[in-house]
Amino acid sequence: MEVKALGTYLNPGNSGFMGIRNDIYVDKSGLISLINDTIDTPRRLTCISRPRRFGKSFAAKMLCAYYDKTCNSSKLFDGLKISSGQNIHGTYEKHRNKYDVIYLDMTNIMGKAGLGMIQFIEDSVTEELLAAYPELKAGSVFDETLIRATELAGNKFIMIVDEWDAPIRETPGIQHNYFQFLRTLLKGSGTTDRIFAAVYMTGILPIKKDGSQSAISDFKEFSMVKPRKFGSYVGFTEDEVLALCKEHNCDFQKMKQWYDGYSFRNTGSVYNPSSVIEAIHNNDFDSYWVQTSAAESLMEYISLDFDGLSKTVAELIGGGETRVDTDGFANDLLTFRNRDDILTLLIHLGYLAYEETSKTAHIPNEEIRMEFARAIRKVNRDDTIRRVRESDQLITDTIHGNANAVAAQIEKIHGEESPLHYNNEQALRSVIKRAYFSCGDEYVLFEELPAGAGYADIVYLPKKDSLLPALIIELKWNHTAEGAIAQIKRRRYPDAIRAYGGDIMLVGINYDKNMPAGQRKHTCLIENYQKTP
Repeated sequence: MEVKALGTYLNPGNSGFMGIRNDIYVDKSGLISLINDTIDTPRRLTCISRPRRFGKSFAAKMLCAYYDKTCNSSKLFDGLKISSGQNIHGTYEKHRNKYDVIYLDMTNIMGKAGLGMIQFIEDSVTEELLAAYPELKAGSVFDETLIRATELAGNKFIMIVDEWDAPIRETPGIQHNYFQFLRTLLKGSGTTDRIFAAVYMTGILPIKKDGSQSAISDFKEFSMVKPRKFGSYVGFTEDEVLALCKEHNCDFQKMKQWYDGYSFRNTGSVYNPSSVIEAIHNNDFDSYWVQTSAAESLMEYISLDFDGLSKTVAELIGGGETRVDTDGFANDLLTFRNRDDILTLLIHLGYLAYEETSKTAHIPNEEIRMEFARAIRKVNRDDTIRRVRESDQLITDTIHGNANAVAAQIEKIHGEESPLHYNNEQALRSVIKRAYFSCGDEYVLFEELPAGAGYADIVYLPKKDSLLPALIIELKWNHTAEGAIAQIKRRRYPDAIRAYGGDIMLVGINYDKNMPAGQRKHTCLIENYQKTP
């Protein structure tokens, strides 16, 4: 039976994906093959959780365009990976434009219906089904109407739910009724199998845990902690960013510094896709995160009073990493029991990158480090305020050549570290980055920067329009601060930032562990670099 187009919630067509194709576009159509593989199988329910600005809605619109039977999307997909040799199971033509699609943008629906959104969904989808299939008779309950529609149409539904967790995040009071609605349709019953060929849900958080079980237990989940086979669809891969930089004449190394840092097994580096596109459009490397509502929540979470959280945040901003137990997180924005719950949430929100093998988290890139540096100044906790002030003073002392004060503050930070982990130059580097952690407001941090005849240990390069000098810091272990300065000059480390054009401060720091106990200390020497004509 022929069905009428276009609907808002039923068969929305391909115009959304067409607009995406008309802009800077990276081919992510291989994701369709992964969903095709689940059609009419026990794995038909897929839930993808990603941070804001990581392409969730783009993927949803692509799937609508591919499955919606009321449009012909061959021109949009022919030539993409889904239609090429990468379509190894030969399902491209079999499933393209062959289904009725139910598309629910939960953020949009909440804006229209508020607490009445469940009735709104049922009424709206039913109304559009009756318009598309005039012979259809609505059932007494929603799932009965859907079953009758599949029988009349001769095909099951593909359902795509974008931002499925918005009601949980924004209106917790509706949670119980919302889960009951989803359970009725999607909890592994014969009804689910009769109605849906596949369901694809996106959200920021994984599915909310209900006691020891997920509230919708039959979904296969793929999150920022374990994206598994969807790892290359979290964002842009390194090869994709290399190709974009070549096409648009962008500096790849800067793109990597600003927007890389997420990494997944069998995928490698993954970049924030929205920020990469913004940087290309604007021809400017900057933090585009601050322009989103996601940035507003960071201060709220790092302000929570859990032991050790303030110290951990300082370490992360300084370039360190921390172990995180992600298993106990309740997958909501309200239930926080300890530091690990906060850090796990920040992983799901994209503020931290997670290494599955080592079970550690770190700030992924310069863009996010800037957001942490901004947020930490607004946190109203005494220990946090103290750490920020001490770091700010350290930067001031460095710029003014107060070497004794710099050495004393680094000694203080060293005293806060476990001595078992402070036994080599790499450990010293960690202390230095933590000591200077508040510099994210004014500086971009580079480590092991190729320079002259070697690699500069740490370089703090002022951001655009900053009047501060650049800082080149060389670290020594069981040598001298004078030797560190001599190495900077001998190996011509300032050559790496010669194009910068402003003043450069040379900072040599040494820790002599060979001295007797009680006499071991940091020493520092600071010089204003004299450029040669």
